[in-house]
Amino acid sequence: MRHNNSLRDSGTVADAEQFPNHWTIRFAPGCIRPYLRLARIDRPTGTWLLLWPGWWAIALSVPNKSSVEAWLKYPDPVLLAAFALGALVMRGAGCTYNDIIDRRYDALVARTQNRPIPSGAVTVTQAIIYMILLCLVGAVILLSLNTFAVCVGLGSLALIAIYPFLKRVTYWPQAFLGLTFNWGALLGWAASAGDLSVIPLALYLSGVFWTLGYDTIYAHQDKEDDAIIGVKSTALILGSSSRKWILAFYLCSIIFLVLAGFVAGTNWFFYLGVAVAAGHFIWQATQVDFASSSSCLRIFRSNKWYGWIVFAAIVFGQVIPSH
Repeated sequence: MRHNNSLRDSGTVADAEQFPNHWTIRFAPGCIRPYLRLARIDRPTGTWLLLWPGWWAIALSVPNKSSVEAWLKYPDPVLLAAFALGALVMRGAGCTYNDIIDRRYDALVARTQNRPIPSGAVTVTQAIIYMILLCLVGAVILLSLNTFAVCVGLGSLALIAIYPFLKRVTYWPQAFLGLTFNWGALLGWAASAGDLSVIPLALYLSGVFWTLGYDTIYAHQDKEDDAIIGVKSTALILGSSSRKWILAFYLCSIIFLVLAGFVAGTNWFFYLGVAVAAGHFIWQATQVDFASSSSCLRIFRSNKWYGWIVFAAIVFGQVIPSH
């Protein structure tokens, strides 16, 4: 078992050590730094990954009819802002909840042993209070949406509650993370359109397979420690076959993304953007070095750019005239 005492002594979180100059480290008062780290504010990639399905759905739900005023074809900026804040606080609440549940496992894994709870910087009671406060902010944002969207949002609570325990019982916790992390596709559509249809469902499934791919890459960072302490993951069950499985996951993601855009009636720019997104997927799956934690982390983080590619494809796929 690897233990990095120098990281513990310096107060640097092992899986955030590539961001030593992040503003949360440099400028935040010492008393709140552990809470910012608990919410992963210094590691924004997870927030982006939680946010993108919601933004995609909001963008795809706007009308693309030629008779509609051009400005109405763009996604609602107020709704985008609400989802951005919601993703930030709910990701923080989710990470805090996961850290509370996993604190004993985190203490045994080199990459996570210096997180705020296992390191003692934050007590379990303090973490629970912090999580509740973040959830209250998230609740205020959710309640600002229409009634149907509120009901859809509440539907994710069971997935959120169950997910941290699944790595103890199944080698496929990444699949459940996909179901949880991409719920924003359903919520974003419900908040914008006031209903659900095959379009957000296809977008949701696209996101689930996307998460299966990128979180399998992420899980390869911990496979040695996970195997020792009995934590399960797709990285362990897929092993040396991970690359071809990730390509298969990403192919399914693209298929469902194309289906969502086709049913929504997007134009040629959407499909051009999807082709670029597919190229990014191929680059990820072929370039990642599963034996290198730094390579896995770098490829994982690149998924925020995939999100931007798809978002641009959807927006301009709605705005640019078809003829």
